[in-house]
Amino acid sequence: MEPIKPRKLADEVQNQLLRLIRENGLKPGDTLPSERSLMQSLNVGRPSVREALQNLHRIGLLDIRHGERTRVSEPSIGRIIEPLSETVRHMLSNAPATLEHLKEARAVFEMEMARIAASVRTQADIDRLSRLLEKQEKARRDPPLFVEMDGAFHREISAIGGNPIFVAISESVFRWLSEFHVDLVRFPGLEELTIKEHTAILNAIIEKNPDNAAKAMGDHLFRANKLYRQQEGVA
Repeated sequence: MEPIKPRKLADEVQNQLLRLIRENGLKPGDTLPSERSLMQSLNVGRPSVREALQNLHRIGLLDIRHGERTRVSEPSIGRIIEPLSETVRHMLSNAPATLEHLKEARAVFEMEMARIAASVRTQADIDRLSRLLEKQEKARRDPPLFVEMDGAFHREISAIGGNPIFVAISESVFRWLSEFHVDLVRFPGLEELTIKEHTAILNAIIEKNPDNAAKAMGDHLFRANKLYRQQEGVA
């Protein structure tokens, strides 16, 4: 037996709202009762109702807009991942091992994305990747744009497989790394090498060679990881 911990009113309201959505089969776009109705039916004050609604909004279940009734939101993997951003930034800032683990996980993940892309790519996919690489080449002297095109190139590869979860993961990991330390995704003076490595990845995808695409992606990202460790005096 363990002592029963007291719960905040907002937590209880949140549970009731989740039950309301679930038991009434509310779908994306369906509205919830007004704040006043919730206050009356649950016998709680406005602050508890608003806190519960905001909690569910932050985790992507509700859509709250000024002057409109609260609605059940459209499902989105991006909205699920986004609330993790502050936690991830905190971990990257205070747990060095987490940064190494994230870089390694990204490399392995993107190697598989390149493998899938080489297996299923279409001519339209090749055209999009080629245009992004051309834009990145032209941005060699524009660091912010160069990094933006770098992320877009990797995102496009993850999108070729047609799985939106892959795209959301690729975008989020790249953003977390670039916001934490831009040198994790760009090394000044090595733009030409990055372009060369991206070209090797693209060529393997064009040739429909999954093994070569995965290897080219691994060479690219593990090279970047090694350079960063050397820069920081780790290796």
